[in-house]
Amino acid sequence: MKYIQVDYSGPLNGTVRIPGSKNSSLALLAAACLADDIVTLNGIPRIEDIRMITAISQDIGLSMEQNGGQVVLDPRWIHSAVIDPSKAAGFRASYYFAGALLSKFGSVTIGFPGGDDFVSRPIDQHFKAFQALGAEVKLFDDHFIVEAAELKGADIYFDTITSGATINAMLAAVRANGRTVLRNAAVDPEVVDTAVLLNRLGARIYGAGTPQIRIEGVPYLQGGTHAVIPDRLIAGAFLMAAGIHGGQVTVQDVIPEHLDSCLSKLEEIGMHIERGEQHVSASGTGSLRAARVRTGMYPNFATDLQQPMTALLLQARGKSIITDRVFPKRFAHVPQLRRLGAQIELRRESAFIRGGIPLQGGWVHASDVRAGISLVLAGLAAEGSTYITGVEHVERGYEDAIANFRDIGASLSMRELDAGGMADRMSLRT
Repeated sequence: MKYIQVDYSGPLNGTVRIPGSKNSSLALLAAACLADDIVTLNGIPRIEDIRMITAISQDIGLSMEQNGGQVVLDPRWIHSAVIDPSKAAGFRASYYFAGALLSKFGSVTIGFPGGDDFVSRPIDQHFKAFQALGAEVKLFDDHFIVEAAELKGADIYFDTITSGATINAMLAAVRANGRTVLRNAAVDPEVVDTAVLLNRLGARIYGAGTPQIRIEGVPYLQGGTHAVIPDRLIAGAFLMAAGIHGGQVTVQDVIPEHLDSCLSKLEEIGMHIERGEQHVSASGTGSLRAARVRTGMYPNFATDLQQPMTALLLQARGKSIITDRVFPKRFAHVPQLRRLGAQIELRRESAFIRGGIPLQGGWVHASDVRAGISLVLAGLAAEGSTYITGVEHVERGYEDAIANFRDIGASLSMRELDAGGMADRMSLRT
């Protein structure tokens, strides 16, 4: 079993080029199934979630060739809309294949989505959208089936703002008969990115990026080329790294507007931020102020950034509070941070952090992508060495986190744990 060794590091300085967005890429790859010709996507990261989609594409007949960050997809030979439940369970965004394949095949069988488990992901809103468009949803123990003899445009009001369901409804509605209106829709950049791709292929989507999206159904989609947006969540985490011991970190190839809420909070706690057209630089003085952070749907502070922010606020003297009402159970990193000496109390959907307490290295386990990065940041501040298991979660979202952190002066290395050592560390998972 692999683990990451993180050693105490001083001020971090350097530049990181930000890859394409993981969350956007997963939606775009599924959206390509709607086309009737070859689709080329540029900037797709080489991460574990993309490799899972490659395995699914082989099963259903979707030709998918990746060369560096470019992926060429040929959907003309798709012959099946049955997704192996064991493969679908490997990552959350597998549910996008339901919306993307439904109009072509009339029936899609797919396992329940896996990936990071935050308990309250609202998949019921996906089913609500499919049913409004005329589909029937059948639920089984490890999979569900969506069937529709014909998809018809509908007026859909989401009970809660959800990026995944907004994208899935958009996918299903693109080739439905008539007009579909999505109300209380998510306004995330990933929603806009998916709409931009679909419109390039011939879809008629209006209002993406606002709470109301209108889709005029079309009978077919052509091929085309599209570049994925940069990963704002990876960019935010690296900017936070500059605050651990001071230093200056620049993230290149970003859209600064996508980071507005994160940048405002970093300035609030005492970091200096410089924005450019396609870059952002963050500088830390080594002295941070405690703060209150509340997550929310975009454009508010992202739930995906609350975990690395927790590690950063451990360095701020005083009492900080992080409240996550998007995924109130997303605090699996807290018990692991406590293993390093962090003083954090959990009360319902909030973490109460006593900052300025020295951390000591130790063994910890990453339960999801962002938790892993939170533990890396904490390890950089801890005396001695920190050893992080659950590396597969980090690899799901980062193409080469080790190299990226080394580029800015962090002391990280990937190592192997033998069978005896692995047995001794299994308790970290609980």
